Formats: sequence, structure tokens, C-alpha cells
Amino acid sequence: MDKMQQEVVVVGGCGHVGLPFGLLLGSTGKFKVSLLDVDQKKVDLVNSKRQPFIEEGLEAVMQTTIGKTVTATTDKNCLKTADFVITVIGTPVDAYLNPTINILKDNVEEVIHYMKKNALLILRSTVYPGASKIIYELIKASNKAVNLAFCPERLAVGFAFEELKKFPQIISGFETVAINQARDFFLEFTPSVIELQPQEAELAKLFANTYRYLNFAISNQFYMLAQSCGLDFYKIYDALKLDYPRMKEFARAGFAAGPCLRKDTLQLAAFANNNFFLGHAAMLVNEGLPNFIVNELKDKLDLSKKNVAILGMAFKANCDDKRDSLSYKLKDLVKLYAKNTYVSDPYITDSEFVDTATAIKNSDIIIIGVPHSVYLDIDIPADKHIVDVWNFIKPKTVTKSPGNIDNTLALKI
Repeated sequence: MDKMQQEVVVVGGCGHVGLPFGLLLGSTGKFKVSLLDVDQKKVDLVNSKRQPFIEEGLEAVMQTTIGKTVTATTDKNCLKTADFVITVIGTPVDAYLNPTINILKDNVEEVIHYMKKNALLILRSTVYPGASKIIYELIKASNKAVNLAFCPERLAVGFAFEELKKFPQIISGFETVAINQARDFFLEFTPSVIELQPQEAELAKLFANTYRYLNFAISNQFYMLAQSCGLDFYKIYDALKLDYPRMKEFARAGFAAGPCLRKDTLQLAAFANNNFFLGHAAMLVNEGLPNFIVNELKDKLDLSKKNVAILGMAFKANCDDKRDSLSYKLKDLVKLYAKNTYVSDPYITDSEFVDTATAIKNSDIIIIGVPHSVYLDIDIPADKHIVDVWNFIKPKTVTKSPGNIDNTLALKI
């Protein structure tokens, strides 16, 4: 190891947040990185230089860093010599829609037991406001001379590796020494840092995800309003956005899902003592979109006599991450009413899934669950009814034969 290299451990290092972060650090040549994870299968996969999930640019970096500057491991002893320990454990929402800090506390208590004096522990995942102070007090009560910083990630799944190198990083801490350590650390590989107080940093991350969730809810509510009137939402949408900069951030309709947006909106609502009515309304709108789709189909078609295909089960386009995907809620609703239900996703392996061609062939109704770009190349017979909330499938991809219904009617149910 180069004498100038500092040692870094990423706790949860083989996951969607930890792996791109660890590989980026390793690619700089300035750090020796251990990806600490409890999942032996993922550890073995990473050490064999194979991607455990889809991430833009990840594979090429794995080839040049794994076994050299980066190693995956299940051995906690790597924590003993680390200068920096980054944990990507956050505060999930429980069955009662309230955030829980117990998992994070347990993780930190275990990690600091191994850490050396004056090493920096960085909380990287989203936490409930005030959680970082609880962790700071926990560390102080343990009499461990470990410094603490909260530096939230704010990256898009699938593009984390590239975004890490481009976006400024938010840093915060309770002591000057920790803030200085965090600043020096991040400036080794990012263009700039923004310093906030810990609770400001916690809210900044929650505000960012909640803002996006609210944006999607506005569009989804407008979509349902237009659709209920028998109008084409996207005709209105395109008219509003054309050469009109004030509507630049008007989002397209579609499933707002995944492991962050809804969870973080609920965390903010809990922090506001459940007086964050805008957040609760957004959740009802976004979570209600699958119900709206099924109810529309029930009203216009006899679903009990129809076969339905759902194309795309990941929570967002062009990835294999199915965490909290609303396509699964849609599937369960469709199964209640349809004659048969066929599910497909080119990026997710599941014994219940069929390939795209089979799903289309066997179905009367095709619902676009997620707009994977590969679906742009599929041919859909014009006698199929298409439900496309995303306005993704264009008429040119629909095969029309004499006597079949008009394409535009097939595209909007």
C-alpha cells in the first residue's frame, strides 16, 4: 500500500449507495477501501469483479480497482485501522409509517467498538432530523474518541458513480475537528463542499426528496383529473411546456416510487408532528395512481374477461432495483380483477415473470409499469389496449392492421 493512502471502510459497501462510493474512492488512488457487508454472496460477486446491480460506469471501474485499492469483506476487523468509516445505514420507516433509529444506533454501537482513536465516522444515508445528534451523544457516552460527521448522499440510483464526481457534497458535524476532517476527505474527489449545521443537513436531504415527491404528485393528480374528464393529459402537458420556461419543472405523470421519496416524505411528516398535510396528500396521490389505473379499466372494460400484461417492475426506468416499486402494487390489484395477469421486466429475474413478447402476445391490455428504454423497440399490435401513464410508447411502435382500432384510442384507456 502507498504510504500516502488512507484507509476507508464503507459499511454496507456492496449496496446501491456504498459500492459506487467505495469504488470512486478506490479509483482516485488516494485511499485503500474495504467494502464491509453482511451478505457473503454480494461480497464474493464484487470480489470477482461482477456487478451485483445495474449502475452506469460501475463495471469498468471494478476491473481497475477490485483486488488493488478496493476489497469487499465480511470481516469487521478492517474497521480497526480505518481513518474514515462511512456507514450507509439510515432510518427506515416502520409499519406505522414512523421513522425508526434503532437499526442505525445498533450499527454505530457495533462499528465504533472497533474504530481507532480520532478516526472519522460519516453518516451517509438519510436520517430523521435529530438522529445525528443522538448518534453524537451515543458516541460521547461510550467514551470512544471517534469523531462524527453527517454528510448525506443525494444521488440517483443508476448514475451514482458519475454524480459523485460532479455534485457538491453537503457536510456537517458537531465539532470543528470532524468538519475539517470531512471537508478534507470529500475535497479529494469532489469539486466543492457545502457546510451546514447537522439538522440543517438532515432537513436539506429530506427537503430534496420530498420536493421531488410533491412534484410527481402534482403531475399525477393533474393526470387523473384530465383522464377522468376523458381528456389527453399529455396534450395539455405539451401545450403548457412548449416555449414556456415557467413550466420547466412540470414533471411527467408516472409511478413515484423507490426506497427514498415516499420514506423521506413520511419522515418529514413525522418531524412536523403529522401536520405536514401537503406531504400526506402527495402520498395519497402517488400511492393511489395504481388504484386509479385499475378503476379506470374496470369502468371501461370487463377485466374479468381480459388478460393483462404489466411491462416493467423496477421502481424506475433502466434499472433492476425493485425496492418499493409501485408496479408490484399494480400487479396485486390487477390480479384481483383480471382473467390472467402476465408480468415482465428485462432486468429482474423472477420465476413468475415471462418475457416481453409472451406478455404482449397473451394479453388484451398492456400496462407500462416502468418506461425501460428497451420497450421503445417493441411492436405492439393495434388491437391491444395500452395504458401508458408515462406517455412513453409512441404510435410508431404500434403495429396496425386493416380493421383494427385506431392507434390513438389504443394508447389511452
